Amino acid sequence: MAKIRPLSAVDEPLLRRLIIGYSSTEVYRVAREETPDTIRFELRLARLEQPLVKRYPLDAAELTRYRDLAHMGHVFGAFEDEVCSGIAICDPQLWNRSLIVQELHVAPDVQRSGIGRQLMATVEQHARTLGMRMIVCETQNSNVPAMRFYRALGFTVDGIDVSLYTNDDLACDAVALFLKKRLSDTL
Repeated sequence: MAKIRPLSAVDEPLLRRLIIGYSSTEVYRVAREETPDTIRFELRLARLEQPLVKRYPLDAAELTRYRDLAHMGHVFGAFEDEVCSGIAICDPQLWNRSLIVQELHVAPDVQRSGIGRQLMATVEQHARTLGMRMIVCETQNSNVPAMRFYRALGFTVDGIDVSLYTNDDLACDAVALFLKKRLSDTL
């Protein structure tokens, strides 16, 4: 079992080692149909002929933002033998009392060992401590492993954005999906 602890500082090598991307053999195909009376979105799971590998570049602005979030107490690391093997970077949105998980990554060699679940349990406790009403995660329709992970933790698909990344996201099959977990029915 990993030890989860807040990170008050994060450095570029750590972030570049953990925030690498994902691979998937499936995709949720997104279809949109609009008529004067109806607007309908459909997500349908499909197998890919070739595995998709997506890599994440980190730019200077993101690195600075993640360092700031760590300094503010919103970043958590999972440690095994004093080596950070997972990270959760959160960004509280006070105006709507939502905690956005900007990044959640576990080193490939220790994935499926419960570290992601431990990190998300810590994120949930952090959200509750901050008085947040929900946790929000964003991923792509092609990141089926992340979708399964979040849904197993009680998150539901709550939004689809067909132009978050580019003006051609739907045609490029790179659609943003927002998953949310409500922490309280009364807030």
